[in-house]
Formats: sequence, C-alpha cells, structure tokens
Amino acid sequence: MAEPPAVDFYYGLGSRYSYLASTRIAGLEAETGCRVRWRPLYSADLFAARGADPFQGAPLSGQYDWAYRRRDAEAWADYYGVPFREPLDVRFDGRRLALAATAAGRLGAVERFSCRLFQAVFAAGVSPLDDAALRQIAGEGGLDEERFAALLDEPETAGMLATTVAEALAAGVFGVPGFVVAGRVFFGNDRLPILRHALVKDRPGRSPV
Repeated sequence: MAEPPAVDFYYGLGSRYSYLASTRIAGLEAETGCRVRWRPLYSADLFAARGADPFQGAPLSGQYDWAYRRRDAEAWADYYGVPFREPLDVRFDGRRLALAATAAGRLGAVERFSCRLFQAVFAAGVSPLDDAALRQIAGEGGLDEERFAALLDEPETAGMLATTVAEALAAGVFGVPGFVVAGRVFFGNDRLPILRHALVKDRPGRSPV
C-alpha cells in the first residue's frame, strides 16, 4: 500500500491566517488521506533569512493593511464557523511561542499544543502569554509541565526551530501559513481548496471524474 502523501504545514502561532488554516487540518486529512506535519516557526525569522519583510515600512498593498486583515480574518472565521478575537491586547513573544510548540513537538504533542495555543491567542485572548501561561497550557494538554519547561530552554529546541526555518526557506516557503507537498508550495489559508484539489487529484486509485 502506498504511503499517504505528506504535507508540511509551516505556521506561526501569532499569525491569524495560520490559526484559521489550523482549524481545517483535520478535515483536510480526512478528506484526502494526507498526513500533515505541523512545523511551527517564527515568521520574522523566515523574513530575515529571506532578506525581505512585507510588514516593514508602508504596506506594499491593501492586503497588508492591519484593519483590512482584521476584517478579512473575521470574515474567514465566520465562514469556517470558528471563534476569532483580534489579539490587540494579547502580549506575547512570537519566537517564544514557536519555541514552545517545538518543545511540545519533542514530547509528541505539537498539534495538540499548537491548537490550544492558537485558542489562547485568537479565541480566549489570554495575556500575557508568558512562560507561566505556556506551562499551564502544556499541562492542560496532558504534558508534563516540568519536562516541557526544561525543553523550552534547551539549546536543542532552539536548534530544531532554526532547522525548521532553514527547511522552510529551502522549500521555497516565503510566509505563513505555507504548505509544501511533493516540492510544491501553497501559500495562505485561502489556498487550502487548491491544496485539497491537488491532493485528491493525485490520489492513487482515484476514479476519473
């Protein structure tokens, strides 16, 4: 039997569109038979590695205007039927959140932890999202809080996060959420229908329509 197609899901925990996309992952796997690998990173690190940050300076286009992005995210959340709260007053360090998700991944719980963290940022408005809050979220998700806290500060965890950024860059990912399957990049929450189509179209044994 052929292995299910693997999809690398590169996402940022402070990214509204990554949050929205994350709510569709379970359905994508069920509908297409793919296996999604959750790859947390900090998008500013990716931009720095690329040498280009679309959020620096005047907006390149209207889509980068913060007011537009808020309205757009609210519309997508309404379409998906998921909660969304613009995190205007949520204090967090995006790189620290990525490290926390990486640490959870070392405990075999990257998806479970990331989903809980997304809820904290974009639904519950938990603030500040400091180390104490991260430990609590880990514990509520069934992880050993002491082990999680230790992994959060281990150099190996930081090294794994750096590797994720390097691999995203090498794959051609230029922003989050980014999906990579068989060397092909799909960027953005709104590209999920095209990704699903590609996965279904290329599925072994699929009957022609």
